[in-house]
Amino acid sequence: MKLQTMLRPWKGDKRYTEIAKRAAALKKQRLSPDAIAATLQTEFGAPAELLRVRERALPFNVFGIIGDDIEGNAYSQLALAMRLPIAVHGALMPDAHAGFALPIGGVFAAHRAVSPAMVGVDIGCRMHLTVFAEPVDQVLTHRDDLFAILQAVTVFGAGGVRRKTPDHPIMHANQWDMTAQTRSLRDKAARQLGTSGSGNHFANLMIGERLGHDDLPQRFFALLTHSGSRGVGYTLARHFINVAAQATARIAHVPKMYEWLDLDSSAGHEYWAAMELAGNFAQANHEVIHALFARQARLTPLHVVQNHHNFAWRNGDLVIHRKGATPAHHGEWGVIPGSMAAASYVVEGLGNPDSLNSASHGAGRVLSRSAARESISPKQVQQLLKQHDVVVQGLSVDESPFAYKDIERVLEIQIEADIVRPVARMMPVAVIMAGEGGDH
Repeated sequence: MKLQTMLRPWKGDKRYTEIAKRAAALKKQRLSPDAIAATLQTEFGAPAELLRVRERALPFNVFGIIGDDIEGNAYSQLALAMRLPIAVHGALMPDAHAGFALPIGGVFAAHRAVSPAMVGVDIGCRMHLTVFAEPVDQVLTHRDDLFAILQAVTVFGAGGVRRKTPDHPIMHANQWDMTAQTRSLRDKAARQLGTSGSGNHFANLMIGERLGHDDLPQRFFALLTHSGSRGVGYTLARHFINVAAQATARIAHVPKMYEWLDLDSSAGHEYWAAMELAGNFAQANHEVIHALFARQARLTPLHVVQNHHNFAWRNGDLVIHRKGATPAHHGEWGVIPGSMAAASYVVEGLGNPDSLNSASHGAGRVLSRSAARESISPKQVQQLLKQHDVVVQGLSVDESPFAYKDIERVLEIQIEADIVRPVARMMPVAVIMAGEGGDH
């Protein structure tokens, strides 16, 4: 028997290096495998019994039809998560599609544990909507000018940075001094504050119509943005995904990317604080963009709606992971966006316990990026945008409406399930995207 095979039961032990050296020395003494194993157990104790995944997944709720509304791979990913020793509850939103670890649109409740991979790499990614007071007809006559201002107040693309750091309280927060890593990320945060990233991140000028809620004008003009914590969140996520893998290996044997941190451990506390910092930074990015746009466009903010995904929330002993899903507690407002030529909705949560008080964070992909690039032509997309009178900077076929599910169907499922009720319907008139590949 090879030493590596013999040592496998001790793999997660903090003394593994010491144990391996001792085993190698015993082998040089020409001891038999049984004698080596017996000596190791005498000197180091029997290896700990590792936790393993359950044979069957705990039940979870699915909103939509598998194979029709939701691809089978997304279902399988959440089913695997529901076999983990920490699993308690789960739900799959109708925008769900495969990601890594949890699917996009997956909700996972764990017992006193948090999984950095299930939160995701773009920690705290969010929607941010500002409704302005100015009449729609007045604003629309200046669409091109407003679009030029929007292009000037943010930067899109992987690695995008600003020449000058905008003023925002986030840069003075004590949280940056938590660890050497967060301190090292402060300069990157300063350069990327108020930027928007790549992939499916966007900044849209919208025309909205109220659907029966007096807090909004009957018709309104708004700015809707979607982006996250940029390089800060990505760096923190990658670091803690590795930390979680090492921590879990000591106590359990689970699939890669499904590892976790005990909420009561020092690493768990450190990740939670880092996650909250990244979430606050993501929020600050939107606040900078919206404030700059309102000031330069001389518009009056009337109402703000924001909701985030790729985050974890505490509810007693439960830790609710929402990866590409968003909170929808009773009375809580959020935004469920469509695509660059489809409607987006302001919604009010109904607090459905079956969905773990969660809703979809968008329409969800129906084609992967590679499949979209292979099957959709730029001409098709341009014709559709012209038909809907939408101007776009940063057009890419993999973010076109053809790559996304029907937002009306995704919303219908959630209305029928008493997850949300629509408050307003909005259509884009101008859209900025990075025009390149990327992810949440």
